[in-house]
Amino acid sequence: MDCTVRWHDGMSFIAETGSGHMVAMDGAPAAGGRNLAPRPMELLLAGTGGCTAFDIVMILKKSRQEVAGCEVKLSAERATEDPKVFTRINMHFIVRGHGLKPDSVERAIKLSAEKYCSASLMLGKTAEMTHSWEIIEG
Repeated sequence: MDCTVRWHDGMSFIAETGSGHMVAMDGAPAAGGRNLAPRPMELLLAGTGGCTAFDIVMILKKSRQEVAGCEVKLSAERATEDPKVFTRINMHFIVRGHGLKPDSVERAIKLSAEKYCSASLMLGKTAEMTHSWEIIEG
């Protein structure tokens, strides 16, 4: 996996991923940024949410569950001193579908958290990871 990050101007940067996609990042105004794009740490958190949601949808589909939607709301705390690593991350999953089995949803979340989601497993080295979930019929 490759990625190139180039300084654009001020405190904004453009990343070009190995798959050829562009992502903009910017710093907070207090650090010289112009608030034109997400902060790098926000993208790290968003990537973790995408990684685990991907896993959960795949696991539920393979379990022949009729999953129609999956949303994960992430809430994170960071250390106050440098390096300002994530210290706590809660992931709340909202899974929508028809006749979803609660034990299948719980199993999918557990498998993602403990085995498949590389991003959350890495962040779990510095952060206390917690998970909660709900099912919405439909």
